[in-house]
Amino acid sequence: MNTKEKDLKYIMHTYGRYDAALKSGKGATAYDEDGKKYIDVSSGIGVNSLGYCDEGWVKAVAEQAGTIQHMSNYFYCSQASDLAEKLCTLTGMAKVCFGNSGAEANECAIKIARKYSFDKYGEGRNEIITLKNSFHGRTVTTLSATGQDVFHNYFFPFTEGFEYAEANNLEALKNTVSDKTCAVMFEVIQGEGGVNILDREYVTALAGFCAEHDILVIVDEVQTGVGRTGKLFAYENYGISPDLVTVAKGLGGGLPIGVCMCADKLKDVMSPSTHGTTFGANPVVCAGANYVIDKVANAEFLNGVNSKGEYIENKVLQLPRVKKVRRMGLMIGIEIEGDAHKIAAKCVENGLLIITAKDLLRMLPPLTITTQEIDEAVSILKSTLEECK
Repeated sequence: MNTKEKDLKYIMHTYGRYDAALKSGKGATAYDEDGKKYIDVSSGIGVNSLGYCDEGWVKAVAEQAGTIQHMSNYFYCSQASDLAEKLCTLTGMAKVCFGNSGAEANECAIKIARKYSFDKYGEGRNEIITLKNSFHGRTVTTLSATGQDVFHNYFFPFTEGFEYAEANNLEALKNTVSDKTCAVMFEVIQGEGGVNILDREYVTALAGFCAEHDILVIVDEVQTGVGRTGKLFAYENYGISPDLVTVAKGLGGGLPIGVCMCADKLKDVMSPSTHGTTFGANPVVCAGANYVIDKVANAEFLNGVNSKGEYIENKVLQLPRVKKVRRMGLMIGIEIEGDAHKIAAKCVENGLLIITAKDLLRMLPPLTITTQEIDEAVSILKSTLEECK
């Protein structure tokens, strides 16, 4: 049996896969098992932030794997403490908690918010407001936090304690707040929800309102973090200082990681046994993340992300059937005429790895994508759009 046949026989069908079995890659260019070339503008849904097999990243990970690959969290780990120091220094946050995914990071933030409120106000002040059309993960709790009815099915009973408010509508948020509210959790760009970019005025007003009422602000940066929007973290584009920030995907550069960062007033909320995970702060993963942060967290690199995003937007807007581009940095949604899912599948067939978000085409290319790779990607997208008329 080939890879596809084994997959269909032995792996649960939880993903609708495109018809490609990838084998190798370099930068934004990948190859399948038959040697067919692809330009990848999805980067594993924003995970391969430095593209495939960045030489420095590979070296950092390989050297750590040959030194010590795992240790219990009962012991200190230099790679983890180095990464924590960098994240706190770069963001002004006070402490971090390590996990393995965005959903885990969001679970941690939810627990911190509820415990902070319990410690200060007692029982009953535990509800968290999220925004309609949001996405926060696929565990039972983070599905409940997700503000989309389509995800609230099958897995009953869902975790209680979440309310939903319309995005970009401060009055709707205020009307949803009650004496039970302990936090508001949101993405400044709703990625899975359709690359919806929140208004700056709304976000700053939301943060101000929450500060007045000691309601914690949790920003989910799982998809938007680590340079994706042209800032190290997307909330920096809005001029706010969140109480909790979650990050995952691009931080590991291709290995599983999730981090919850907290502001100073929350740094002592959690204590031993209130949270934990076996593989969190794994030294090999942290070695890769340290390399990613060292490469991404500088003005020249981040300015390059913005320049590349602008270049892609200008090129894409000239293509047939493109109605609009929603973009911040290299987080890009393309409104098109036609079925985005069918067009994305045809793009893959034609050598372009692209994904969708709702009824949009979505690009999350490696932050290191070259102009040549961008031009190849746009050329394939152009021919595909013309073909799919």
